[in-house]
Amino acid sequence: MNKNSFWYRAFHLYYDGFRQMTLGRTLWAIILIKLFIMFAILKVFFFPDFLKTHAEEGGESDFVATEMIDRAP
Repeated sequence: MNKNSFWYRAFHLYYDGFRQMTLGRTLWAIILIKLFIMFAILKVFFFPDFLKTHAEEGGESDFVATEMIDRAP
């Protein structure tokens, strides 16, 4: 790969940056743990599958359309 190409320079920039991080690794670990908690754990417990419990099998689109029409001002 040519050393003057964009992809080489971008890769080298991030490679050197992540290799020399000390505090940044801890911060990235905290960020990744928080994202996991938000998207994996909270979704399971606080955001149930509403369509599965209220709409019949195969009629999800009809249920959504009816609810949107009925709730329109």
